Amino acid sequence: MKPHALMTVILVMACFNLLAQKSPPLPEDYFVIEGDTIINSSIQLEEVVLFQPLKFYNYDEAKKYVILRERTYKVYPYAKIAADRLNVFTRRLEQIKSKRKRRVYLMRMEDFVYDEFEKELKKLSRSQGRILIKLVNRQTGETTHELVKELRNGWRAFVYQTTASLFKLSLKDTYDPETIYEDYLIEDILQRAFSVDRLERQDTALDYDLDSLYQYWKENKPKFTPPKKTSSR
Repeated sequence: MKPHALMTVILVMACFNLLAQKSPPLPEDYFVIEGDTIINSSIQLEEVVLFQPLKFYNYDEAKKYVILRERTYKVYPYAKIAADRLNVFTRRLEQIKSKRKRRVYLMRMEDFVYDEFEKELKKLSRSQGRILIKLVNRQTGETTHELVKELRNGWRAFVYQTTASLFKLSLKDTYDPETIYEDYLIEDILQRAFSVDRLERQDTALDYDLDSLYQYWKENKPKFTPPKKTSSR
């Protein structure tokens, strides 16, 4: 089951419109496969942006990174909108004193998001949903669960109802590239994308030094577990 309901919840919380973003083609990232040749390069000398070369054990691990990169590209705009619109949304709710008017406002937002974005959100996979939850934490400094708790009345009932059917996803997931290797790779992906305008940089609640993260994971990188091969029988 795809978590489009959760994605809709996050967009309702973020409020209103997700602008279509068409970005110029991104030069392939620079990384090295251990014991093999350099397969791609992306050092933007004109911007004086230099990145440490990522090292992978084999092609399977490099492929896994590329898949993670595409998923991150897909969901980052949603997390950015959440951070951009959250303050506007909560301020608007604070201005509405009438409980009835608050309920009407929330219902209108639900209807708007479903009408405008349901078709697009259904395309997101469970893996993309998991990354989105983490990126919402990166951009806002709060977990999706915490954001839900801060909003009141009909909103809370709506959130718990629409997320009840989801499984293998936690609204309490946090973004922690200092202790989670995949999160470090996501941070690397974002910083490289920002440097070439593949994604739009946004002030974030959680900020990390990529060089420091690189040095840490250079010494503490987990051993790669290759995917299981299916039998040809």
